[in-house]
Amino acid sequence: MNLRIEQELHEVDDIKQLERRIMDLALEATNANHGAIFLHDDKKDGLALHFHVVEGLVVTLPGALLRRRRDGRPNGIAFAVHDSNEAFLSGDARKDPNYARYFLDVASIAAVPIPYQGRPIGVITISSRTTDAFGDEDITRLTELAQAAAKFLRRAQLYHATRDDAGRPFLIKGLSPEWAEVERRLEQVAPTQAPVLVHGESGTGKDLVSRALHFNSRRADKPFVTVNCAAIPETMLESVLFGHVRGAFTGASFDKIGEFQKADGGTLFLDELGELPMALQAKVLRAVEQGEVQPLGSNKAPAHVDVRFICATNRDLAQMVRERRFRDDLYYRLSVMTMELPPLRSYKNNNLETMAHVFLQQACQHHGVRAPRFSAEAMALLLAYDYPGNVRELKNAVEHAAIMCTGESIGPGDLPKSINHAPREAAAGSVAAGHTSRDTRTLKQLRDVWLAPLEKRYLRQLLDQCDGSVRRAAEQAGINTVTMYRLLKKRGLKLRREVSE
Repeated sequence: MNLRIEQELHEVDDIKQLERRIMDLALEATNANHGAIFLHDDKKDGLALHFHVVEGLVVTLPGALLRRRRDGRPNGIAFAVHDSNEAFLSGDARKDPNYARYFLDVASIAAVPIPYQGRPIGVITISSRTTDAFGDEDITRLTELAQAAAKFLRRAQLYHATRDDAGRPFLIKGLSPEWAEVERRLEQVAPTQAPVLVHGESGTGKDLVSRALHFNSRRADKPFVTVNCAAIPETMLESVLFGHVRGAFTGASFDKIGEFQKADGGTLFLDELGELPMALQAKVLRAVEQGEVQPLGSNKAPAHVDVRFICATNRDLAQMVRERRFRDDLYYRLSVMTMELPPLRSYKNNNLETMAHVFLQQACQHHGVRAPRFSAEAMALLLAYDYPGNVRELKNAVEHAAIMCTGESIGPGDLPKSINHAPREAAAGSVAAGHTSRDTRTLKQLRDVWLAPLEKRYLRQLLDQCDGSVRRAAEQAGINTVTMYRLLKKRGLKLRREVSE
């Protein structure tokens, strides 16, 4: 097995793809749904989370680091495995003195050290939310994988040790079929020089995707310069973009370098592109097409810059072109590649719980506090809310809760009022309006929206209890196997492999 794994990993050149393939092999070998790769950070004396899979979602949290506790509480199983250089197996980890909750509460854990030249350089872990999910055979498979992958993960460890990840965006992959298309385009477009137009509602992640395009491009080590066209007064925007010379206008007491020149060799991100004034669009077009920029008031020949353009907007630029409120030549030049970002409401029923935990982990890491749990009541409120502000609103709500929480778990009172009071306000509003609510969905449609997250959680737990057997799960649920398969497909639950009956 080791030789086969080594031959397969030899063919993977990209570090991120290498770590992903190793994690996939670990999950496939053990039929697990959760897994992580930790590599030791010698400078910070901690375990850096390099790759993380939760319920089939790939979660990337740059800078996530496990440190040893100073309060006497357990450091966690990953540290116990790394420090002892021995494998770990528990059918109910919550009863183990080494267990420390990291992301989600889990019951079963299997973990092995990654050996390199006689010492551990990291840990591979798999986990499940049900008890007794793994056995000695899983430890054997993980150990063989860790031994075969060690030299490749050592390369990844050295790569990350010499690279500053500050500013690198966190990502959650596999959220929905629509996001899968965004990810496919991102991977194909990022290494090119093509301009990209990112379109989506406010809060859907346009800035995140734009940064991901830059950090996965050949210009990743060059500047990433952002200009928000809506946040700068029209009279100042030209100076911000192109710079000015001393005396160009009243108050111009010094020469100023524009953002185009600051981004030379790297990426210029024009956010809220739809707010770019018509009077300035011709000059921007020249910079895009010819790479020429000329500061305000300068009589010198235009300077040449090498800039890749990424733009974002929530406006319908095509409609603005038809209405002659946006230049068609600039629009076509900047939209060589387009990415349409789906709103949160289109995929929240399947993945909001995992997203909330990602944002909670990130917020607690940023504010230096210990991550609490979500109570069932708080999670129910998060699942029921519609999020007109999309992912940004969810992220801000979770950060608000992390700051306000003073106990072991986040309760309804820790959430923002907009979410905590939303169901009651909606109900009151519909009564006061004499059943003229703005939500025109039928009771059947609303019932499906409300029940979908609970049904998905039930089905997931049922499958875990039945070791992945659809037939046994159907019998326990009191339905036939065909109906069970239909429900699994409807709720987006995928089977890694069918357990033999």
